[in-house]
Amino acid sequence: MQDEKVVLDRDDVRRALTRIAHEIVEGNPEGHVALVGIHRRGAHLAERLHRLVGELAPPGVALGDLDISFYRDDIGTRRRLAAPVVNASHLDFPIDGMTVVIVDDVLFTGRTVRAAIEALFDYGRPARVQLAVLTDRGHRELPIRPDYVGKNLPTAPKERVYVRVQEIDGLDEVAIATQEEALV
Repeated sequence: MQDEKVVLDRDDVRRALTRIAHEIVEGNPEGHVALVGIHRRGAHLAERLHRLVGELAPPGVALGDLDISFYRDDIGTRRRLAAPVVNASHLDFPIDGMTVVIVDDVLFTGRTVRAAIEALFDYGRPARVQLAVLTDRGHRELPIRPDYVGKNLPTAPKERVYVRVQEIDGLDEVAIATQEEALV
């Protein structure tokens, strides 16, 4: 059995997403916003944020999702031995001139976000790109900073952050485990 510490429960996740939704609306009064989730869990979080933002702002916030499998810089390296699981991207709206908020579950090194930005620019040229994450655990390898954060989690490099969402895992929570425990 894995020894994990739950740092956000269902209610904490809900409150964090509600706060992020309010901040997105306040930070983008001009509108023309699209929420784009990174597969897998970021896409589900983006759907939830879309509903929450829709309750706070006039209709018209677009929703999409991105698969970044072929934009990652670790394909074929020792860090990423398994073949990537590829999902379809859905950006069924023009992003030119929009504010695109990329949504992900955990911000760690910044490499996933870099890949998402690269994938996004294959669809057009947004006016600006923002980043919303449920958790920011630090340890950046690239100069990337989120605009909206649900919870900052100071972690050790050997720790692992698990974000679980109802749509995939059957519950909403964020837990931390050490690398050694995660491998058992």
